[in-house]
Amino acid sequence: MSERLPTLAAQAEAEVSACFAAFARTAHENTRRVLAALAAHRVSDGHFGGTTGYGYDDAGRAVLDAVYADLLGAEDALVRIQFVSGTHAIACALFAALRPGDVLVSATGLPYDTLHGVIGLHGAGMGSLRDYGIGFRSVALAPDGTPDRDALRQSVRDPAVRAVLIQRSRGYEARRALSIADIEALVRLVKAENPAAAVVVDNCYGEFIETREPCAVGADLAAGSLIKNPGGGLALTGGYVAGRRDLVERAAARLTAPGIGRACGATLGQNRALFQGLFQAPHVVSQALMTAAFCAALLEKLGCEADPKPCAPRGDIIQMIRFGAPEPLLRFCRGIQAGAPVDSFAVPEPWAMPGYDCPVVMAAGTFVQGASLELSCDAPMRPPFDAYLQGGLTYEAGRAGVLTAAAALLEETT
Repeated sequence: MSERLPTLAAQAEAEVSACFAAFARTAHENTRRVLAALAAHRVSDGHFGGTTGYGYDDAGRAVLDAVYADLLGAEDALVRIQFVSGTHAIACALFAALRPGDVLVSATGLPYDTLHGVIGLHGAGMGSLRDYGIGFRSVALAPDGTPDRDALRQSVRDPAVRAVLIQRSRGYEARRALSIADIEALVRLVKAENPAAAVVVDNCYGEFIETREPCAVGADLAAGSLIKNPGGGLALTGGYVAGRRDLVERAAARLTAPGIGRACGATLGQNRALFQGLFQAPHVVSQALMTAAFCAALLEKLGCEADPKPCAPRGDIIQMIRFGAPEPLLRFCRGIQAGAPVDSFAVPEPWAMPGYDCPVVMAAGTFVQGASLELSCDAPMRPPFDAYLQGGLTYEAGRAGVLTAAAALLEETT
């Protein structure tokens, strides 16, 4: 490790100490909320047993749904290990809100890459929204990277628009993630122009960043992945849809089958991990935020561009680092892999990852495959060659991983 690095790391840590304290305050409040919800629903050891087969009468599953609904400010929630990803959960939410002849509007530019197939931007004939006669419009972001409210206002006035999608996180875009206040303002705009349109929020990477969630400020549905923030690093798979009760029931019917809905879905002994992961999620999210802020401060000292800035307000756990060329990007991702607790010996290479339109490199030495709450870093291999770091179950391990990646950069430049 370069002799410069410990000094730069100490300087970076001192720079972000104030925002570390803010992350801790949010974690304290969110932990209080989680404890209150667990107590209100009388969670006990009996809720941790799992079901098999059809999964009828799973008391733990029903209570977990109720706890999530409380925490997300929703009428109802559907929390299931049968959701294979956040994309799957969001797709079920969209199919719940839309019917043939309706139009979906994306309020935050083109959605994340893996939703393009769901919408029908490619892959015709595979059961996309487009295949079912549902239209789509995307409202481009304003020049400053924020939602273009005037353009959105014009777009949603069409009575055929029956759902508006808001992506909370930055995804693979050089824009800031949305705050809850941002989402509340967009919800009010949509409802003022088109009260019949359901607002659906892609909440991935955003849970427990603040002390309120999208449904608490008027969103009709929110959806996300359990191997991101709310799973607390313990969930092995799964996702959730929360919001209006009627729409959650429709999402359940899409997940399983009409007439079956939420009644089926064995939990296979996973309830304990889902409850315990939720319990520790506020703390682990704060650790991921600390890792992101430290990474931003350190990489800026190494001459890279970081977005958000180290102590800027954050709406998700993602930290973008702009490298400007493929070689330093790959070195950084490989350094993150080398500093991981699992598969540290592996060397990430760009590949044609399903759901993406260009090769993607992904460093993910994680205990749970693809778990974005664990320290990982991925990047589409296209200009301007931005890497997206997220996670860190503990700040100590996240800091160590970032230092290993920074050392890999310095070795090539000295």
